[in-house]
Amino acid sequence: MRLDRFLCETTDLTRSLAKRALKRGEVSVNGEVVRGAATQLDAADKVSWLGQPLALVGLRYVMLNKPAGVECSARRGLYPLVTELIELPKAERLQAVGRLDVDTTGLVLLSDDGQWQHRVTSPARRCGKVYRVSLAESLEGEALAAVVERFAEGLLLDGEEKPTRPAELRMREPRVAELTLYEGKYHQVKRMFAAVGNHVEALHREAIGELSLDGLAPGEWRELSDAEIALF
Repeated sequence: MRLDRFLCETTDLTRSLAKRALKRGEVSVNGEVVRGAATQLDAADKVSWLGQPLALVGLRYVMLNKPAGVECSARRGLYPLVTELIELPKAERLQAVGRLDVDTTGLVLLSDDGQWQHRVTSPARRCGKVYRVSLAESLEGEALAAVVERFAEGLLLDGEEKPTRPAELRMREPRVAELTLYEGKYHQVKRMFAAVGNHVEALHREAIGELSLDGLAPGEWRELSDAEIALF
């Protein structure tokens, strides 16, 4: 890796500021001042800036209990970003693994490991996402049985060419459902219930695969253990 890129990766310096720091003699490699931005580094090289050792940030894996009013997107819009809740170096590089709408709460996984993200989200791996759904209308009796069957068979949603993958629905209360999905279409839960004549009033993701929120309060986060990373 070029030295100027290494500085950008390990600090808040832009490329131009990194080059200025190099010209001022603020950067050393293995104890020797180096001024060349294009200097190539080996894995064993020790780099310091203003006397402080620098190290590349490795791959990170984080779980967050997303509160309402926070976006999972990469760019800030009207609402704060989920990465702004994560107190880690270069947290803005983390990407939400399966986004939640701004008004949806619950479990979000974030990582900068693209291959791991794909394993979590790929429908082929049948990684179930469990949602608690608060409904406007009760679902009971024959009406419930009909909806359970339609969800299990797959629904053709407006604007889609293929039906949804089979989903598992059960009721915890007449107006509170538990829905398990094995894919992640745009606004899928809300669109599925709209397709059967109901309306989602609140939506909360409780689990992804074998991983659940495990007591995290809204807005709280933690890094995953090696065992939890290996679940996917």
